[in-house]
Amino acid sequence: MNQLTNFTKGIIKENPVLVLVLGTCPTLATSTNVSSALGMGAATTAVLLCSNIVISALRKIIPDKVRIPCFIVLIAGFVTMVQMLVKAFVPELDKSLGIYLPLIVVNCILLGRAEMFAQKNKVLDSAVDGLGMGVGFTLTLVLMATIREVFGAGTWMGIEIPVLIDNHVSILTMAPGGFFVFGLLIAIVNIITRGKPKKRALGCAACPAAEMCGGECGSEEVAADD
Repeated sequence: MNQLTNFTKGIIKENPVLVLVLGTCPTLATSTNVSSALGMGAATTAVLLCSNIVISALRKIIPDKVRIPCFIVLIAGFVTMVQMLVKAFVPELDKSLGIYLPLIVVNCILLGRAEMFAQKNKVLDSAVDGLGMGVGFTLTLVLMATIREVFGAGTWMGIEIPVLIDNHVSILTMAPGGFFVFGLLIAIVNIITRGKPKKRALGCAACPAAEMCGGECGSEEVAADD
């Protein structure tokens, strides 16, 4: 697999949040401001990268019947290490993320990549996949947080923005605003990735009305939406 394609697929084509719709809870909860979004994205990316590498390296050793518990234990171990580092060196971030930092353990993105990719591919491919998915997750969080913080609080990274600081829409920093921005971004990505309708040829054998016309209509091209 081309490593560049493997990396970039997590940004748009298979974005874990906006396309696969995974990790919705931490996305909505930690995207109220950019600093929290960056912290959550970095922590999740670190765990994704490390867990994908180890799970791929051990894929031939881990018994298939107990692979899910093994994946969870490995992910939990890396989350614990990340949490301890954050508590020691960035206590403000730890306080900002709160319960959502240890809850990275149950983030569907990590278990999903372990199950669908890391256990089936080589270490390098799995590392690139984890990094790409982590970057896609982080970019989505930062984009959502930027929209919500700028227009909902009139600030960016805590820096006040003239005009907007006195004319912000506070609901964007609340749960309804989070769902609104989330849905809007999903719609935009869907439009981008959908592209133009593909055309496919339908012969008489595939036509449900073939017996009625006796096969005289021939084949035609029809537009079929994805």
